[in-house]
Amino acid sequence: MIIYGDSKSGNCYKLQLLCSNLAVDHQWVEIDILNQETQTDEFLHKNPNGKIPVLELDSGEFLTESNAILNFLAQDSILLTNDPYQRAQVLQWQFFEQYSHEPYVAVARFIEKYLGLPIERLNEYKQKQQGAYKALDVMEKHLTTNTFFVDNTYSIADISLYAYTHVADEGSIDLAHYPHINAWLKRVEQQPGYCKIAQ
Repeated sequence: MIIYGDSKSGNCYKLQLLCSNLAVDHQWVEIDILNQETQTDEFLHKNPNGKIPVLELDSGEFLTESNAILNFLAQDSILLTNDPYQRAQVLQWQFFEQYSHEPYVAVARFIEKYLGLPIERLNEYKQKQQGAYKALDVMEKHLTTNTFFVDNTYSIADISLYAYTHVADEGSIDLAHYPHINAWLKRVEQQPGYCKIAQ
C-alpha cells in the first residue's frame, strides 16, 4: 500500500509512527503542500478534499483523514482494543484531538514553522496558542491518574495526541508546566518501533 503525505506534518507522522510501531510494510510518497501538490487533478482524484495524508490500498481504494487511517491500520493489533467501551474511548480522544487540540497546536506550529510567522497572522497565532493551552490542561489532568489515554495501555489514542503535542514548541507552546504530559511523551518514545518526526 501507499501513503501520500508530508513527513513534517503531525497528521502524516501519526501514520509513520504507527507503521513503525507495528512494522507495517508500505511505500511513502512525499507531498509538498506549500507547492500546491494536493491541488492537482491527480491528487484530487485520490482525495477530493485536497488534504493529506491519503492511504492507497492494493485494491486501488483510497482512505483519508489521519485518525480514520489509524483505526484501519491498527485493526486486530495491540494498538486498538476490541472492547467496545474502550474502543469508544479511543475515538473520544481522537475526536478531542481533531476538534480541541489539533486546530490550535498544529495551526500555531504551521504559522511559525511553515509560514515563518507573518505579521498579518500574529493575532491568529496568539489565539491558537491560547486554545492549545486549554487542550493541554485537559490532557495534563487526565494523565495525573493515567499512564496512557485509554486503559493505561499505549494505543492509537496516544499516537493521535502525541503527534502534535511533542512538537508544540515549534509553535512556541511551552510544555514546561505540564509534568505529566512530559512523562507521557517519554513513555511513548520508549515504545517498540518508535521513530522521530522529520525536521
